[in-house]
Amino acid sequence: MRCLRNPETIHATCEDYRAAATLDYEHDETDRRAGRRIACPVLTLWGRQGFLEEHYDVLDVWRGWAEEVRGRVLDCGHYLPEEAPEETYAELRAFFGE
Repeated sequence: MRCLRNPETIHATCEDYRAAATLDYEHDETDRRAGRRIACPVLTLWGRQGFLEEHYDVLDVWRGWAEEVRGRVLDCGHYLPEEAPEETYAELRAFFGE
């Protein structure tokens, strides 16, 4: 809550969402047409109570971009670190190694 009271934080958050719908999308399309894929392992985590779980096979979507994809749903909403900190931390530690 402290951070989200800062107008600069809100502005940066909005800019990130704006870029995802415009510039990031354009870059993704350019990469897709060029056959570029993510070369490093990818960890994908998402919240069960969010939008993704109902509408996508999340791992399958990321496998369209990378060869080595793993991950799982966490029992939380959109903000994984805030809503499921222990699970998020455990997944990150396992992914990056101790």
